[in-house]
Amino acid sequence: MFNNLSEKLDKALHTLKGHGKITEVNVAETLKEVRRALLDADVNFKIAKEFTKTVQQKALGQDVLTTLNPGQLMVKLVKDELTELMGGDTVGINLGGSPTVILMSGLQGSGKTTFSGKLANYLKTKKSKQVLLVGCDVYRPAAINQLRVVGEQIGVEVYAEEGNQNPVEISLNAIKHAKANSKNVVIIDTAGRLAVDEEMMTEISNIHKAVSPQETLFVVDSMTGQDAVNTAKAFNDVLNFDGVVLTKLDGDTRGGAALSIKSVVDKPIKFIGTGEKMDAIDVFHPSRMADRILGMGDVVSLVERAQEQYDEEEARKLQKKIAKNQFGFDDFLNQINQIKKMGSMKDLVGMIPGAGKALKDVDIDDDAFKGIEAIIHSMTPSERSTPTIINASRKKRIAKGSGTSVQEVNQLMKQFDQMSKMMKMMQGGGGRKMMQMMKGMR
Repeated sequence: MFNNLSEKLDKALHTLKGHGKITEVNVAETLKEVRRALLDADVNFKIAKEFTKTVQQKALGQDVLTTLNPGQLMVKLVKDELTELMGGDTVGINLGGSPTVILMSGLQGSGKTTFSGKLANYLKTKKSKQVLLVGCDVYRPAAINQLRVVGEQIGVEVYAEEGNQNPVEISLNAIKHAKANSKNVVIIDTAGRLAVDEEMMTEISNIHKAVSPQETLFVVDSMTGQDAVNTAKAFNDVLNFDGVVLTKLDGDTRGGAALSIKSVVDKPIKFIGTGEKMDAIDVFHPSRMADRILGMGDVVSLVERAQEQYDEEEARKLQKKIAKNQFGFDDFLNQINQIKKMGSMKDLVGMIPGAGKALKDVDIDDDAFKGIEAIIHSMTPSERSTPTIINASRKKRIAKGSGTSVQEVNQLMKQFDQMSKMMKMMQGGGGRKMMQMMKGMR
């Protein structure tokens, strides 16, 4: 996420992070490089210029040249300004209304249908809402089927009317259906359209007027950069939408859309899509995103994700096993599954301060645990529960069964042993203290 921009900003600020002499000249030179990094990320020229001008004024106004750590202060100023550029405060979704009506808009191919499913899943699992998905793309034959597949995948009902080519009628009928069937959120997935297509823009405007949605969201492919910002402005002129959704942020995104869109349309970014899975959706936090762009990680989001998967009862059982030296490979496998539920490995690593930079050339696959899982599944139940019985001949059989080598089995055994010792050391309150610290960071 924003790897290219992060790398260039880090290089630009590197000279001011050391202990060398700081002058007005090299502050100006550094900010010139910052502006270049923003322009390379496809940020609007006017916005990039205004950004560096503001940072320079604040830097000189706060006597950055004479502070003990001028480089650190400059990084903080850039971070604060990035946060403001992306909206400043986190803005949640409006769930008022009975039912809440959410209208999705955007270009074709922006990921609108997939995101409608992600949002439905988020509201169902995180907000305990009864959601109805509505198929109003009457022009693309596969659109309704795609929505039905998504709905089936997440266990959410999909409303569609075969043969009806009037999306306004379908929307109104869907809201009646929602009221009759105790659904408290209606998500209307409309057809993708070009801002220059007057007929299609009139159509979505008519849907908007008819259903009076509590939320109108503009979905934009973040990989399209500055073009996305221009399109957002054209849509906003017609719909006056409430917020922006950035999809495909897990790709090689340049960052221009995320950094420019708030300034251009003066509407908050509310959600981001971070992968293909239905749970790959995050509320957008400008401050946390600024931290990630500057390579500071996002520990708060990492802790929140960990706590979502944290089961206190399971943790108590695990503590007892560790205390009695009964921690086995089945328990290890459960821990791996908990980590996998937290999201893509690449995204998780990006949340750890400094890890994104350290592993920038390393391809982190979501199947990173595949070999480990294969080895554990090749063990017998008694081997998984009592790893100490695994001798040389058993290792050979396990390696053969898992399609790995004895060396890889040995490596896993060593890692497992080290992890068991570390967990044993954390006993006696250490683990609880760590969890309390993590909760305190929220």
